[in-house]
Amino acid sequence: MHSYIKKKKLGEGTYATVYLATATEKQEEVFVEYGASELGNLVAIKKCKKSTHTVGHDISAYREIKSLKRLTNMFVINLIEVFIHENDIHMVLDYHETDLEAIIRNKEIVILPADVKSWMKMILTGLHSIHELFIIHRDLKPNNILMSRDGIIKIADFGMARAIGEKMTPQAVTRWYRPPELLLGSSRYSTSVDMWSVGCIFAELLLRVPLFAGESDLEQLNLIYKVWGTPNEEEWDSMRDLPGFMEFSKKPGIEIQSLFSAASPDTLDLMKKFFIFNPEYRINCEKALEHEYFSNSPSPTDPHELPFYIKE
Repeated sequence: MHSYIKKKKLGEGTYATVYLATATEKQEEVFVEYGASELGNLVAIKKCKKSTHTVGHDISAYREIKSLKRLTNMFVINLIEVFIHENDIHMVLDYHETDLEAIIRNKEIVILPADVKSWMKMILTGLHSIHELFIIHRDLKPNNILMSRDGIIKIADFGMARAIGEKMTPQAVTRWYRPPELLLGSSRYSTSVDMWSVGCIFAELLLRVPLFAGESDLEQLNLIYKVWGTPNEEEWDSMRDLPGFMEFSKKPGIEIQSLFSAASPDTLDLMKKFFIFNPEYRINCEKALEHEYFSNSPSPTDPHELPFYIKE
């Protein structure tokens, strides 16, 4: 690859393979200018796979590039440049050594309420900048929330992102973070799907395990209803119009304080607003950031003091 040297493969997904790479001296000044010199001249290069269904690359690559070129928020991953090598599209991105999932899973790390508040504030601020551009991320989860060494989170992986108004399918968002409207087959939705995912991340930061870890869409719905109760038409009047609507046995839900025993009342109040069944009434980023949870004690941990763990 021109001006880059591959070091190792970092991971592989459905649409791309990601490599750790070193920039040559020729490009080093560009990286300093764009803020990618945090770890010397290391970058992440995302090599986009060719589509197995159509000629050329999968459309998700073009969508991701289009989204990232528009986004300049400090809490969103930085796209340094795009180049073609051997007819393959490569995205050059800032490299970060860890993600929120690695922090959550490491039980040696103590996560304080102030730490959770700090991460939530950064996630919501970054997501607000995404939603302001009428982009829906559609795949928010802890391992798509990268973390720099100075504690700043970076929302990453925009391969599933769509602009509001584009044709949608319900096959979006990783199941554990997927809202009920998608589980019931909705193909008409907006930024509220991301807010449900944020609620799942919020809960996972507190519990240190996923809140809803279903092995099928049906089990996922059952787990959601077990915690929040089966929605009725008063709560969600358009539910019966969804393609996958089915009758569930009535569940009353649980007393949420019993699940989050150490959580403060304002924490639980905000959490409930992420999990409103009717997407029209689910809280948005702006309202969430104005919630008393963020102004009440404790103050959010300074990012430089947040727990950090290098992902293996």
